[in-house]
Amino acid sequence: MQAHPVHPPLAELMALEAAVSGLSFHSRQPLGSVLAGLHGSRLRGRGLDFAELRRYVPGDDLRQLDLRASLRYGKPYVRAYTEERDRPALVLADQRMSMYFGSVRAFKCAVGARLAATAAWMAYRAGDRVGGIVFDDDGQRSFKPLRSRDRVRAFLAEVVRANQGLSAQRPEQPRPEGLNAALRAALAQAPHDCLVCIISDFSGADDDTLRGLRLLAAHNDVVAVLVFDPMAQNIPSRGRLVVTQGELHLEIAVGRRRERQPLADFFSGRLREVAELLRRSRVPLLSVDTVQDELAQLRRELGRQIPGGRK
Repeated sequence: MQAHPVHPPLAELMALEAAVSGLSFHSRQPLGSVLAGLHGSRLRGRGLDFAELRRYVPGDDLRQLDLRASLRYGKPYVRAYTEERDRPALVLADQRMSMYFGSVRAFKCAVGARLAATAAWMAYRAGDRVGGIVFDDDGQRSFKPLRSRDRVRAFLAEVVRANQGLSAQRPEQPRPEGLNAALRAALAQAPHDCLVCIISDFSGADDDTLRGLRLLAAHNDVVAVLVFDPMAQNIPSRGRLVVTQGELHLEIAVGRRRERQPLADFFSGRLREVAELLRRSRVPLLSVDTVQDELAQLRRELGRQIPGGRK
């Protein structure tokens, strides 16, 4: 099925289940993976349930040694654990008007919708319970994590509904605080031991966003996926650029330096600010542009070389 550049249908998002083989947000990542230690952080993976206290045998992990029991019985004892069968996964999908922009292959809102579907299917195929929060300029809709294909479908149907509501004719009703409201809702749903994947252009990110990310990451695994358009880094040097924001349309002669440069400085400066804020949050950051295939970029980001690390 060909990827829709602006409004991907539900069938396209559901079909992405077959494409997530080999992709995982869990902790067993290759050495060079962005999730294996970038920003000094490692995803915790699923939690562990205490199973039993037993005698130490050669080969046991010494980190599980129970000192109190060992002193009491005069012999080394270890605590044995079993991995939880699943854990809650929460996908935050941004479909605000700030995502309704694209200069080459696709709009950010379409890329974000496909990434939300990919993240949801990755969690589902890993055996986790899947839920999510879809937020736009009208508010947000939450889906409690369940181990259910119907729950994934319901979440993706809401992503599609919000996505299809985006239009150049839509009156401007910016809601920059929507990102922070979604983070607060995620914190209420994910108090601890959850996987939280935030897919957004992070428009409106501020100090409250930084605090929200740090609070979420204190007891959960958090991954931020920054969706951006290459025009934010490279404004065309000739021709005319038509910019629309709801009912307002503006034509800019980008061939003239005095008009192009302030616009280029604004876009590139804002992208750098967002990237710096996410770096300060110490949350693993994946960057995905609107030009290349989303899955190919995600695979590359999950396995990319850590600066200063080994191959």
